[in-house]
Amino acid sequence: MPSGKNLQGGKAFGLLKEQQRQKLEEINKEYMEDQKYRDEEDLPEKLESLKNKYAEFDLNDQDEIDLMGLKRMMEKLGVPKTHLELKKMIVEVTGGSSNTINYRDFVKMMLGKRSAVLKLVLIFEDKANGSPCKPAGPPPKRDIASLP
Repeated sequence: MPSGKNLQGGKAFGLLKEQQRQKLEEINKEYMEDQKYRDEEDLPEKLESLKNKYAEFDLNDQDEIDLMGLKRMMEKLGVPKTHLELKKMIVEVTGGSSNTINYRDFVKMMLGKRSAVLKLVLIFEDKANGSPCKPAGPPPKRDIASLP
């Protein structure tokens, strides 16, 4: 079996994702050096988190989140949206310049002062993951007498 170029399935996908993460890391370095974001606290951790979140929902590996990627993101977060709402969210993030969200727009939205709907949903999701509402483990055993 020839090595190198003839990869299939998971290996090819893994290589694509690694290349994507490297591109996103280069963009993160630009933000680290940008004077505008120097005063942002925990900037390296925030950028790493944003990179991972963005890479997870970039379905087409074209360095952009399209309508279906955004739909998947919202459904996974438990906030399903209609196509019209998703289109409005994309316009809000990109300023109407594109039908997809690239990584730079995504980071500007998340680090910026403006409160986009997508930013609020993602922040809410992060806070919800921080403190679990449900108790862990199986439910306690009950007997017949304790039933209503």
